[in-house]
Amino acid sequence: MGTPCELVDLDLDHARYRVHDRSARDTLFDARPSVVIGCAARPVDVSADAYDVLLTGSPDAPRPWVSCADHRKTASRLCELVEARADAALALVQVLRLGRHLSVPERLVAESLAYSVLQGGAVFRQWLATAPRGTARPAARPVRLDRDGDRLTVTLDRPWVRNAVDAATRDALCEALAVADADPSVSWVDLRGNGPAFCSGGDLTEFGTSRDPARAHRIRVERSPAALLARCADRVTAHLHGACVGAGIELASFAGRVVAAPDTRIQLPEVAMGLIPGAGGTAGLPRRIGRHRTAYLALSGTVLTAREARAWGLVDEVISRV
Repeated sequence: MGTPCELVDLDLDHARYRVHDRSARDTLFDARPSVVIGCAARPVDVSADAYDVLLTGSPDAPRPWVSCADHRKTASRLCELVEARADAALALVQVLRLGRHLSVPERLVAESLAYSVLQGGAVFRQWLATAPRGTARPAARPVRLDRDGDRLTVTLDRPWVRNAVDAATRDALCEALAVADADPSVSWVDLRGNGPAFCSGGDLTEFGTSRDPARAHRIRVERSPAALLARCADRVTAHLHGACVGAGIELASFAGRVVAAPDTRIQLPEVAMGLIPGAGGTAGLPRRIGRHRTAYLALSGTVLTAREARAWGLVDEVISRV
């Protein structure tokens, strides 16, 4: 197999990477077996469609570029991360590329299929063998519903695990969102998290417990909070604070409006585990920040502050109280 990462110094080579036949470019690029990273001191005139990530040393660069203090060092480090988790990294960018041509429900299916394949991979199994495993701490009622007139508040309510999403939480969230989706008298939906964090991601005590990836895929597609959020997005406001990791930001990205407290910290850690985002991240985040910045977040595992998320458009407003 070839190298999983292709790094292009666009300050030197950008003219060679101009591609004029869009249809041919799209067809070839979607199946390209490498992560293509372009870097330049300042944003240059190249076809963004031919890259997975674009890095620049210029501050406050426009989308799809990612601004870095040292763009070449960041690019080299990103290539190292890709090479260390090649299967997950390639699956991530290929799902993101395909997503350009798919509807949201189709993107969720593609994401889940890739996630299931990676669950059977050697890297994820190795991660499972070495990761610290806690004890399951379920809740009798992991999601709380409060109705006030035409306003429905949906609150993740497992504060002792920073609202980590286990199967019971996922199912309860689906039930709550199904109410909002089906009831036209619900005009507003507030999605909140009780305790010190909005949501710390998937519950690690359940990772790897499914021994049937095919059935796990079916369950993810049939019981998808992301799909329900997408259907009623125009009525939903997600209120973020503290940790918004993995599923925490993936689900919130589908809300029509996202507000965040100043202490909000956002991260997509799945690639380091040998996986890709599996709660809708490859479908929801690109709609807000584009596939290039989504790829960067997931490949690098970097943490975004509330201010940075606001600048990117992942958050609509930073407010002192959410």
